[in-house]
Amino acid sequence: MNQGAQGSAEARAAQMPGAPQVRGEARVPAQPGAAEVGRVRGEHTHSEPPIPRPRAAVQRSSVRGQILDALRTALVTGELAPGEVYSAPALGERFGVSATPVREAMQQLALEGAVEVVPNRGFRVVRRGARELAELAEVRALIEVPVMLRLARTVPVERWADLRPLAEATVRAASSGCRATYAEADRAFHSAVLSLAGNEQLVHIAEDLHRRSQWPLIGAAPGRGRADLIADAAEHAALLDALIARDLDVVRALVGEHFAGAS
Repeated sequence: MNQGAQGSAEARAAQMPGAPQVRGEARVPAQPGAAEVGRVRGEHTHSEPPIPRPRAAVQRSSVRGQILDALRTALVTGELAPGEVYSAPALGERFGVSATPVREAMQQLALEGAVEVVPNRGFRVVRRGARELAELAEVRALIEVPVMLRLARTVPVERWADLRPLAEATVRAASSGCRATYAEADRAFHSAVLSLAGNEQLVHIAEDLHRRSQWPLIGAAPGRGRADLIADAAEHAALLDALIARDLDVVRALVGEHFAGAS
């Protein structure tokens, strides 16, 4: 075959579907189109139009986070009652989302000890008694009191003054009478205090204990009354005053009473 005939044969072959593409001296097999991929996988494309790429990836993790926050609030307020079983599809319908982010959030709550998995049914809210709540208060005191006493000796006065707005926020939250709102403000204040120690693991552990201490007891009322929340919040300002004055005895007494009152 002469050179011209050979070139024509290669040109005709290159035009055939699935023929290798010539790139310099390397021959790379042509990539199959969407329709061909569909046939290979046994899928029917029905000449579907191409789907444009989304402008931004869907942040499913943000949906899961929002559902997790909503479920934690429902636990604190008693909307999710101890001992009751809740399914992910039913909760998803309530929140207007699919069951998937609800199930993922519930699995996180199961890791935290708030719920337990019930096969083929859903998740049961854990029943808790007064003894468990008292134990949590004791553990929180064992962790936080020594840290606060150390901070009282070393943290400059102006750093404590910076936390005054957070203490005032707990009073406003308590005045609303909403237990979930107060729990979040209370957690923010205690986390800010402990963060001055520069130990992230300490803050994470303390936050987990705080959440556990806020779950309602089995057969108990929906939560402490507004007056109790306001009294609890007032202790934050008193604690700041003691920390600024470096009065270690008062700090120790206030923190112990604070956790005992929370139980």
